[in-house]
Amino acid sequence: MSIWVLVADTSRARIFSAEKSVSPLVEIHDLTHPEARMHDNQLASDEPGRSRNTVSGSHAYTEETDPKRDAAARFASKVCETLEGGRVAGRFSKLYIVAPPTFLGLLRKCQHNGLRHLIAGEVDKNISTRDPATIRGHLPDFL
Repeated sequence: MSIWVLVADTSRARIFSAEKSVSPLVEIHDLTHPEARMHDNQLASDEPGRSRNTVSGSHAYTEETDPKRDAAARFASKVCETLEGGRVAGRFSKLYIVAPPTFLGLLRKCQHNGLRHLIAGEVDKNISTRDPATIRGHLPDFL
C-alpha cells in the first residue's frame, strides 16, 4: 500500500503518492477551490438584511460568519471526503499533511477517526504551489 501526502491551502489541494518510504512523490489528485480567491463581497450579499420595529425603528442584521472562512471550511470538508474515500478503498496506509496553520485546523475538524489514525505527520507550511521535489524536501527522509 502506498503513502499519501496532502499539500493544501484554501484554494488548492494536491494529493501525492509514494510507493516506498524513500520514493519520489507522484501527483494523483488536484482539487481546486476558486472561491478562495474571491473577495468577501463576492461571496456574500451586498448589504445586510433589515428589520423594521415600530418602537426603535429600522435595524440592520449583522452577518455572524465570515464568508471566506465558511468557504474554506467547505473546501476542507471536500478534501477530507476525498481522503476518506481513499482510506476506505485501501489506497494508502499512511498520510502526511502539509498546510498553513489555519487550514490545517479546518482539516482536523472534518477528519473521520479512521483517517486520523493514518496521519503519520503534519507540516504547517503553505507550499501547495511548489514542485514535488521541493515538497518532498519538507517531509521526513523516510516516510
